[in-house]
Amino acid sequence: MRLFRSLALSLFALVAACSGPAPKTSASPALSADGLDAPHSAPPANFATMKMSFAPVVKLAAPAVVSVFSQRMVRQADPFFELFGAGVPRERLEGSLGSGAVVRSDGVIVTNNHVIAGFDEVMVQLTDKRQFKAKVLLADERSDLAVLKIDLGAEKLPVLPIAGKEPLEVGDLVLAIGNPFGVGQTVTNGIISALARTEVGSGVSQYIQTDAAVNPGNSGGPLVDMEGNLIGLNTFIVSRSGSNSGVSFAIPAALVQRVVETAVGGAKTLKRAWIGVRMKPVDSAIAVSLGLAKPEGAVVTAVYPGSPAEKAGLTLGDIVLSADQAPVGDDASLDYIAQTHRLGDTLTLQVRHNGQITALRLKLEAAASQTSEGQKTLHGRNPLQGAVIADLTPSLADSLGFDPFAHGVVIVKLTPGIAAQFGFRPGDLVRAVNGQPVASVAELESALKAGRVGSLVLQRGGETITVRF
Repeated sequence: MRLFRSLALSLFALVAACSGPAPKTSASPALSADGLDAPHSAPPANFATMKMSFAPVVKLAAPAVVSVFSQRMVRQADPFFELFGAGVPRERLEGSLGSGAVVRSDGVIVTNNHVIAGFDEVMVQLTDKRQFKAKVLLADERSDLAVLKIDLGAEKLPVLPIAGKEPLEVGDLVLAIGNPFGVGQTVTNGIISALARTEVGSGVSQYIQTDAAVNPGNSGGPLVDMEGNLIGLNTFIVSRSGSNSGVSFAIPAALVQRVVETAVGGAKTLKRAWIGVRMKPVDSAIAVSLGLAKPEGAVVTAVYPGSPAEKAGLTLGDIVLSADQAPVGDDASLDYIAQTHRLGDTLTLQVRHNGQITALRLKLEAAASQTSEGQKTLHGRNPLQGAVIADLTPSLADSLGFDPFAHGVVIVKLTPGIAAQFGFRPGDLVRAVNGQPVASVAELESALKAGRVGSLVLQRGGETITVRF
């Protein structure tokens, strides 16, 4: 037994010695052009120490993790007394709890949009318990990211560097830091379970899947690598109970960095690139039919006329294999890669065209915007009187969350009038009047003037609604 212990201690000492001394840390980390800290390039301690404890990583990362509190006052009346026109509305305070990460020492913080959406006041609590009112620099619903700013005067805060270009691998160790259930800052560990998950969630992202324990209150908190860098922002979980079940998802750092850069640059909204292509994953059946050795890439099924995809040379039947060397498996993966670049950047696509692999250059552009001149307010005695309508363009469809390939007439907003009283909503697509299909503003106006309106067919979300008058 003594001999075994002696050998074990000798081996441990050898591992510790071979791993080298702990790397030195710079007192003033390098800053990139946008003011964000450059990612750490070396682990905070030697291999033996890391194997024994995550403490060195926690000490590096945890001081830059904050709690985010949002609140609003809601007026509520008793429905019983409302029937008789009586009763005094009562006010109650609603709140939301989440987490965030300091990404610039001057008080710039990134969190999830759903943590602060719809709330009147946003507060940030630092690790030393100080609280500050936060200003929202940018809130983007589609990516579910928000950038906040707190004012600390000349004081500099600890930061989490964003590792937007760091190569990640399934099996990498990660830490999730946040404030679950409001109990206070909590650190959990796990591994990267999967990468580039596009079939989950509702945003444009290739989510990082991890088994680190993530619970309500962790939203917006960082997913951290073993060098103390932010590699993702914990956003949602899949669970039948509502609590951690070992399947959680984080928005990758590349998209986080893009949103932060946009916000600190002064923009209030994130302008997205539009590609103008529809694709479907190449499965086994498609691979066999095309004579491919294995299923890979995504096959082009539609190209929007005049779109960046058409300008780049993509045609029906082409198989897109990669974009800037990142694999492409469906529409969502290509969209995500585009969103991590700026407008005007060029993506290099690897495409299988007529059996040959070729490279195409696709310049990222925004979809043509819908101007106010293209909108019309409907007048006259009809159910849509007071509705502001427009032809559905790719830009308008993108802003409303519709399929950019969709066509039709959309209600952009409502002014006082009959349409508002009947319960029509912005985003409703008008498909038919009195059974007659309408595909443009001109056709809708003509149908409304043709005579009494007995029915309208609407598309609201994924539902088709027939309204009879």
